[in-house]
Amino acid sequence: MRYLFSALLLIGSFLFFQQCGEGTSKRFRSSGPSVTGNVGEILVICEQGIWDSEIKNYLDTNLTQFIMPYFPDVATFELVHRTPSHFEQGVKRFRNTLFVTIDPNHKKDKADINKRVGVWATDQLVVDIIGKDYNQVLEACKLGLKAVHAEFDFMEWKRILKQFKSDENHHVQTDIKKNFGIDLALPEGARIVTKRTNFYRVEFPVSARPIEFVGSGTQDAGSILSGIMIYQYDYTDSSQFALENLLMARDTMLKYNVPHETDGLFMGTQYAEMVYPEGNEMTTYKSNISGYEMRGMYVFTGKKVHSTGGAFWAFHFVHPKKKKLICVSGYVDAPATASWTHPLRELQAVLKSVELVK
Repeated sequence: MRYLFSALLLIGSFLFFQQCGEGTSKRFRSSGPSVTGNVGEILVICEQGIWDSEIKNYLDTNLTQFIMPYFPDVATFELVHRTPSHFEQGVKRFRNTLFVTIDPNHKKDKADINKRVGVWATDQLVVDIIGKDYNQVLEACKLGLKAVHAEFDFMEWKRILKQFKSDENHHVQTDIKKNFGIDLALPEGARIVTKRTNFYRVEFPVSARPIEFVGSGTQDAGSILSGIMIYQYDYTDSSQFALENLLMARDTMLKYNVPHETDGLFMGTQYAEMVYPEGNEMTTYKSNISGYEMRGMYVFTGKKVHSTGGAFWAFHFVHPKKKKLICVSGYVDAPATASWTHPLRELQAVLKSVELVK
């Protein structure tokens, strides 16, 4: 099964990651020029011959993994290729940059995979794959690209989490702390739109990623609606974390708390085979809260009429002091013609940011 957070280890001593600081030992620089490029893109720097070879197949397979089980498909990353000469003449601050290099002066029997953070921009991640010949580089890509993906994946949501942490949302965060006993990193402009004892819904600012219609000279706003829902109920035993039980509780909460503007419709879960919800264990970034994440599609249901839907990404955990099972569930409603990668990464960052209030 394709899964975004698989534990990835390098095989034996064939490859290793070495973090280079470019003048700093910190994982993230506190200031400096900002990164360029879109969320969900990796800039691959290599000669055209390497790009046109078998190596590209391994790059595609291992770096463009899918976040399951969304439809249309949502890739964790898309690859953008530049030759070394093109890269030298352009902007070097691309957020995720991968160099694949054949260097005859490489003296080792195996290729190296090295990691550098904050090279040309704050929080930029640069990964170098260096071998003395084609076969060395090919073997490195066969064995090491899953670990490379994990590094880029971590940095992608970590940048967003860091940005949200710096945004001003004190009144919303304070309200959530008092009611649920948790703290979250939220985007600036987020607001509570539904407020009940055991259920909050927080809307994020509407983002617009313009879509140009070829030949028409016009653009569609491509509005993306997103936010999170937080709900809680009594925790009794670990059986509540079974996928079926979490889905049952979710559907009950949504039925009574997330009505559609059309009378009789309410938010529910899509159970079609190709988008049936998936889940697995997850741990938050700073507080190391262990819980269960779940991803899937939602749809407004209740009547036999056409209705809208979208994607959800949820994290369930137990609050030890409150003895409550808490769910933070993000949702995205976006046009099929717009990329869902950025808003889903924002939800991922929020879930990773969860902290218990002491």
